[in-house]
Amino acid sequence: MGSKISFIYEELKWPEIREVVKEDRVVLLPTGSIEQHGHHLPVGTDSALVTEVCRRTAERIPDEVLLMPTVTYGYDPHHMDFPGNMSIEGVTFLRYVRDILVGLAHHGFKRMLVVNGHGSNMPYVDAAARQAIIDTGGKVMCAAVSYFHTARFIEKAKKVRESGTGGMSHAGEAEASLYLAMRPELVDMSKAVDFRGAPDIPDNFKKELIPPANRSRIAFAPYFSSTTENGTYGAASLGTKEKGEQLFEAAIEGLIEVIRDMRKYPMRERVDHH
Repeated sequence: MGSKISFIYEELKWPEIREVVKEDRVVLLPTGSIEQHGHHLPVGTDSALVTEVCRRTAERIPDEVLLMPTVTYGYDPHHMDFPGNMSIEGVTFLRYVRDILVGLAHHGFKRMLVVNGHGSNMPYVDAAARQAIIDTGGKVMCAAVSYFHTARFIEKAKKVRESGTGGMSHAGEAEASLYLAMRPELVDMSKAVDFRGAPDIPDNFKKELIPPANRSRIAFAPYFSSTTENGTYGAASLGTKEKGEQLFEAAIEGLIEVIRDMRKYPMRERVDHH
Protein backbone atom coordinates (compact mmCIF):
# COMPACT_ATOMS: atom_id res chain seq x y z
CA MET A 1 0.00 0.00 0.00
CA GLY A 2 1.39 3.39 -0.95
CA SER A 3 1.57 6.52 1.12
CA LYS A 4 -1.75 8.19 1.98
CA ILE A 5 -0.13 11.61 2.17
CA SER A 6 -0.85 13.87 -0.81
CA PHE A 7 1.79 14.54 -3.46
CA ILE A 8 0.72 18.20 -3.68
CA TYR A 9 2.85 20.37 -1.40
CA GLU A 10 0.39 23.18 -0.69
CA GLU A 11 -2.33 20.73 0.33
CA LEU A 12 -0.26 19.34 3.21
CA LYS A 13 -0.32 20.34 6.87
CA TRP A 14 3.09 20.95 8.40
CA PRO A 15 3.19 17.67 10.38
CA GLU A 16 2.50 15.82 7.12
CA ILE A 17 5.44 17.55 5.45
CA ARG A 18 7.65 16.29 8.26
CA GLU A 19 6.46 12.76 7.48
CA VAL A 20 6.93 13.15 3.72
CA VAL A 21 10.56 14.12 4.28
CA LYS A 22 11.18 10.63 5.69
CA GLU A 23 9.99 9.06 2.42
CA ASP A 24 12.87 10.56 0.42
CA ARG A 25 10.63 11.65 -2.44
CA VAL A 26 11.94 13.79 -5.29
CA VAL A 27 10.51 17.30 -5.01
CA LEU A 28 9.37 18.71 -8.36
CA LEU A 29 9.52 22.47 -8.84
CA PRO A 30 7.93 23.58 -12.16
CA THR A 31 9.10 26.86 -13.69
CA GLY A 32 7.42 28.63 -16.58
CA SER A 33 6.72 32.12 -17.89
CA ILE A 34 4.02 34.60 -18.80
CA GLU A 35 4.94 35.20 -22.42
CA GLN A 36 3.23 35.88 -25.71
CA HIS A 37 2.60 32.80 -27.87
CA GLY A 38 1.32 34.22 -31.12
CA HIS A 39 -2.33 34.97 -31.80
CA HIS A 40 -3.55 31.43 -31.17
CA LEU A 41 -2.18 30.48 -27.73
CA PRO A 42 -2.56 32.17 -24.30
CA VAL A 43 0.28 34.13 -22.69
CA GLY A 44 0.38 31.57 -19.86
CA THR A 45 1.24 28.68 -22.20
CA ASP A 46 4.67 27.81 -20.77
CA SER A 47 3.53 27.81 -17.15
CA ALA A 48 0.30 25.97 -17.92
CA LEU A 49 2.02 23.21 -19.90
CA VAL A 50 4.83 22.55 -17.42
CA THR A 51 2.31 22.51 -14.57
CA GLU A 52 0.20 19.96 -16.43
CA VAL A 53 3.20 17.79 -17.28
CA CYS A 54 4.32 17.76 -13.64
CA ARG A 55 0.82 17.14 -12.32
CA ARG A 56 0.26 14.18 -14.64
CA THR A 57 3.69 12.81 -13.73
CA ALA A 58 2.98 13.11 -10.01
CA GLU A 59 -0.37 11.39 -10.44
CA ARG A 60 1.43 8.51 -12.16
CA ILE A 61 3.99 8.01 -9.34
CA PRO A 62 2.47 9.78 -6.28
CA ASP A 63 4.60 7.94 -3.72
CA GLU A 64 7.85 8.99 -5.38
CA VAL A 65 7.41 12.75 -5.77
CA LEU A 66 6.16 15.88 -4.07
CA LEU A 67 4.82 18.59 -6.39
CA MET A 68 5.59 22.22 -5.55
CA PRO A 69 3.54 25.21 -6.76
CA THR A 70 4.74 26.47 -10.13
CA VAL A 71 7.07 29.45 -10.40
CA THR A 72 4.85 31.17 -12.93
CA TYR A 73 6.99 34.12 -13.98
CA GLY A 74 10.29 33.62 -15.78
CA TYR A 75 13.09 35.32 -17.68
CA ASP A 76 12.08 36.61 -21.11
CA PRO A 77 12.88 40.29 -21.71
CA HIS A 78 13.36 39.53 -25.40
CA HIS A 79 9.57 39.15 -25.73
CA MET A 80 8.68 42.46 -24.07
CA ASP A 81 7.80 44.14 -27.38
CA PHE A 82 4.53 42.17 -27.28
CA PRO A 83 1.75 43.38 -24.94
CA GLY A 84 1.07 41.19 -21.92
CA ASN A 85 4.55 39.75 -21.62
CA MET A 86 6.13 39.65 -18.15
CA SER A 87 9.80 39.14 -17.32
CA ILE A 88 11.79 38.71 -14.13
CA GLU A 89 15.39 39.95 -14.18
CA GLY A 90 17.74 36.99 -14.56
CA VAL A 91 19.65 37.23 -11.28
CA THR A 92 16.43 37.86 -9.34
CA PHE A 93 14.86 34.79 -10.91
CA LEU A 94 17.95 32.69 -10.19
CA ARG A 95 18.01 33.73 -6.54
CA TYR A 96 14.26 33.16 -6.15
CA VAL A 97 14.49 29.57 -7.42
CA ARG A 98 17.64 28.99 -5.36
CA ASP A 99 15.85 30.22 -2.22
CA ILE A 100 13.02 27.74 -2.75
CA LEU A 101 15.47 24.87 -3.13
CA VAL A 102 17.48 25.89 -0.06
CA GLY A 103 14.24 26.26 1.89
CA LEU A 104 13.26 22.71 0.98
CA ALA A 105 16.71 21.53 2.06
CA HIS A 106 16.25 23.30 5.40
CA HIS A 107 13.16 21.17 6.01
CA GLY A 108 15.07 17.99 5.25
CA PHE A 109 14.36 17.25 1.61
CA LYS A 110 17.38 15.78 -0.16
CA ARG A 111 16.42 15.45 -3.83
CA MET A 112 14.94 18.33 -5.82
CA LEU A 113 14.26 18.56 -9.55
CA VAL A 114 13.46 21.86 -11.24
CA VAL A 115 11.23 21.01 -14.21
CA ASN A 116 11.44 23.88 -16.66
CA GLY A 117 8.85 24.84 -19.25
CA HIS A 118 10.42 27.95 -20.80
CA GLY A 119 13.63 27.81 -22.80
CA SER A 120 15.23 31.04 -21.62
CA ASN A 121 14.82 30.02 -17.96
CA MET A 122 17.24 27.14 -18.40
CA PRO A 123 20.59 28.86 -17.72
CA TYR A 124 19.15 30.34 -14.54
CA VAL A 125 17.42 27.26 -13.15
CA ASP A 126 20.53 25.22 -13.88
CA ALA A 127 22.62 27.77 -11.96
CA ALA A 128 20.06 27.86 -9.13
CA ALA A 129 20.21 24.08 -8.74
CA ARG A 130 24.01 24.16 -8.72
CA GLN A 131 24.05 27.01 -6.21
CA ALA A 132 21.65 25.23 -3.87
CA ILE A 133 24.04 22.27 -3.70
CA ILE A 134 26.93 24.57 -2.80
CA ASP A 135 24.92 26.63 -0.32
CA THR A 136 23.86 23.51 1.57
CA GLY A 137 27.37 22.12 1.71
CA GLY A 138 26.62 19.33 -0.72
CA LYS A 139 23.92 17.82 1.47
CA VAL A 140 21.30 17.78 -1.29
CA MET A 141 20.96 16.70 -4.89
CA CYS A 142 19.43 19.43 -7.07
CA ALA A 143 19.10 19.27 -10.83
CA ALA A 144 17.19 21.05 -13.59
CA VAL A 145 15.68 19.74 -16.81
CA SER A 146 13.29 21.11 -19.42
CA TYR A 147 10.53 18.54 -19.96
CA PHE A 148 10.80 19.06 -23.72
CA HIS A 149 14.47 18.13 -23.65
CA THR A 150 13.98 14.75 -21.98
CA ALA A 151 15.03 11.80 -24.12
CA ARG A 152 11.51 10.37 -24.43
CA PHE A 153 10.01 13.71 -25.48
CA ILE A 154 12.61 14.32 -28.19
CA GLU A 155 12.21 10.76 -29.44
CA LYS A 156 8.43 11.13 -29.72
CA ALA A 157 8.63 14.62 -31.23
CA LYS A 158 10.77 13.28 -34.06
CA LYS A 159 8.10 10.65 -34.80
CA VAL A 160 4.98 12.81 -34.70
CA ARG A 161 6.25 16.00 -36.30
CA GLU A 162 5.17 16.94 -39.80
CA SER A 163 7.15 20.17 -39.97
CA GLY A 164 10.76 20.73 -40.88
CA THR A 165 13.45 22.55 -38.91
CA GLY A 166 11.97 25.37 -36.88
CA GLY A 167 8.46 23.91 -36.96
CA MET A 168 8.50 22.82 -33.33
CA SER A 169 9.73 26.13 -32.05
CA HIS A 170 7.92 28.87 -30.14
CA ALA A 171 4.10 28.51 -30.30
CA GLY A 172 4.58 26.03 -33.14
CA GLU A 173 3.59 22.45 -33.84
CA ALA A 174 4.57 21.07 -30.41
CA GLU A 175 3.12 23.73 -28.11
CA ALA A 176 -0.05 24.11 -30.15
CA SER A 177 -0.53 20.32 -29.99
CA LEU A 178 0.09 20.15 -26.24
CA TYR A 179 -2.35 22.96 -25.50
CA LEU A 180 -4.99 21.42 -27.76
CA ALA A 181 -4.66 18.20 -25.75
CA MET A 182 -4.95 20.10 -22.46
CA ARG A 183 -7.46 22.96 -22.93
CA PRO A 184 -8.61 23.18 -26.56
CA GLU A 185 -11.20 25.83 -25.73
CA LEU A 186 -8.36 28.34 -25.18
CA VAL A 187 -6.69 27.69 -28.54
CA ASP A 188 -7.78 29.63 -31.65
CA MET A 189 -6.43 27.58 -34.53
CA SER A 190 -8.07 29.96 -37.02
CA LYS A 191 -5.32 32.42 -36.05
CA ALA A 192 -2.48 29.88 -36.16
CA VAL A 193 0.18 31.21 -38.53
CA ASP A 194 3.28 29.33 -39.70
CA PHE A 195 6.60 31.13 -39.58
CA ARG A 196 9.97 29.37 -39.43
CA GLY A 197 12.40 32.22 -39.88
CA ALA A 198 13.90 33.93 -42.88
CA PRO A 199 15.40 31.47 -45.41
CA ASP A 200 18.90 32.87 -44.93
CA ILE A 201 18.98 32.13 -41.17
CA PRO A 202 21.04 28.97 -40.47
CA ASP A 203 19.14 26.11 -38.86
CA ASN A 204 21.23 26.14 -35.69
CA PHE A 205 20.11 29.72 -35.00
CA LYS A 206 16.43 28.80 -35.18
CA LYS A 207 14.59 28.27 -31.89
CA GLU A 208 13.92 24.55 -32.15
CA LEU A 209 13.07 21.86 -29.60
CA ILE A 210 15.12 19.33 -31.55
CA PRO A 211 18.72 20.39 -32.34
CA PRO A 212 19.76 20.10 -36.02
CA ALA A 213 21.73 16.90 -36.60
CA ASN A 214 24.49 18.49 -38.65
CA ARG A 215 25.08 21.75 -36.76
CA SER A 216 26.29 22.78 -33.33
CA ARG A 217 23.38 24.24 -31.41
CA ILE A 218 23.70 27.96 -30.70
CA ALA A 219 22.03 29.65 -27.72
CA PHE A 220 20.76 32.85 -29.28
CA ALA A 221 17.86 34.98 -28.06
CA PRO A 222 17.39 38.19 -30.06
CA TYR A 223 14.38 40.44 -29.52
CA PHE A 224 11.54 38.28 -30.72
CA SER A 225 9.91 41.14 -32.59
CA SER A 226 12.97 41.18 -34.86
CA THR A 227 12.38 37.58 -35.96
CA THR A 228 8.60 37.31 -36.27
CA GLU A 229 5.69 39.67 -36.84
CA ASN A 230 2.98 37.93 -34.84
CA GLY A 231 5.02 36.18 -32.12
CA THR A 232 4.96 32.70 -33.65
CA TYR A 233 8.13 30.90 -34.68
CA GLY A 234 7.09 27.48 -35.90
CA ALA A 235 4.45 25.51 -37.77
CA ALA A 236 1.47 26.39 -35.61
CA SER A 237 -1.10 25.17 -38.14
CA LEU A 238 0.17 21.59 -37.76
CA GLY A 239 -0.79 21.37 -34.11
CA THR A 240 -3.30 18.61 -33.27
CA LYS A 241 -4.81 17.18 -30.12
CA GLU A 242 -3.61 13.70 -31.08
CA LYS A 243 0.01 14.81 -31.31
CA GLY A 244 -0.37 16.66 -28.04
CA GLU A 245 -1.58 13.57 -26.21
CA GLN A 246 1.41 11.61 -27.48
CA LEU A 247 3.80 14.39 -26.47
CA PHE A 248 2.28 14.62 -22.98
CA GLU A 249 2.76 10.90 -22.51
CA ALA A 250 6.35 11.15 -23.71
CA ALA A 251 7.03 14.07 -21.36
CA ILE A 252 5.66 12.05 -18.43
CA GLU A 253 7.75 9.01 -19.32
CA GLY A 254 10.82 11.18 -19.73
CA LEU A 255 10.37 12.82 -16.34
CA ILE A 256 9.73 9.51 -14.61
CA GLU A 257 13.05 8.24 -15.96
CA VAL A 258 14.86 11.28 -14.61
CA ILE A 259 13.09 11.05 -11.24
CA ARG A 260 13.93 7.39 -10.79
CA ASP A 261 17.53 7.98 -11.79
CA MET A 262 17.70 10.71 -9.15
CA ARG A 263 16.29 8.38 -6.51
CA LYS A 264 19.05 5.90 -7.28
CA TYR A 265 21.81 8.48 -7.08
CA PRO A 266 23.96 7.85 -3.96
CA MET A 267 23.99 10.69 -1.42
CA ARG A 268 27.56 10.86 -0.13
CA GLU A 269 29.22 13.45 2.04
CA ARG A 270 31.75 15.78 0.49
CA VAL A 271 35.41 15.32 1.31
CA ASP A 272 37.69 18.37 1.62
CA HIS A 273 41.19 17.14 0.71
CA HIS A 274 43.10 20.26 1.80
